Amino acid sequence: MTYANTQTSSRPTLIEGVTNADLAATILRVTMGIFFLAHAGLKIFIFTPAGTAGYFASLGLPEPLAYLVILAELFGGIALILGLYSRWVSLALVPILLGSIYVPHGAAGFFFSNEGGGWEFPAFWAVTLVVQALLGDGAYALKRNRG
Repeated sequence: MTYANTQTSSRPTLIEGVTNADLAATILRVTMGIFFLAHAGLKIFIFTPAGTAGYFASLGLPEPLAYLVILAELFGGIALILGLYSRWVSLALVPILLGSIYVPHGAAGFFFSNEGGGWEFPAFWAVTLVVQALLGDGAYALKRNRG
């Protein structure tokens, strides 16, 4: 990351040797990873992959796309939690959220509390993925992005 390091900065940090910006990027990264795993788990264990594929088909989407989304959410979530190529993983997950805005949530209006769930939450989540891509891995990542 290109933030000032703790030795030259007069700003206090919450954890010695970790900038607050790196800590914030880590919290965002891990939280999004957990959310993606939760959504993958919902599609695998509650809706089932076949049920998810059927839902995609009912929306006019190809059934195989459901399996790709499940895999992206599963492996993307794991990669974000571990801090593996967070910039690239974040950018790769943005189209999933944009797709969810376009097909199931767009017609329901903006607010996610609307019947059918509006596009408020997927839009916010897409923005946080872009922010993560700009911030990088943060602290405690297996593969730290440089620069």
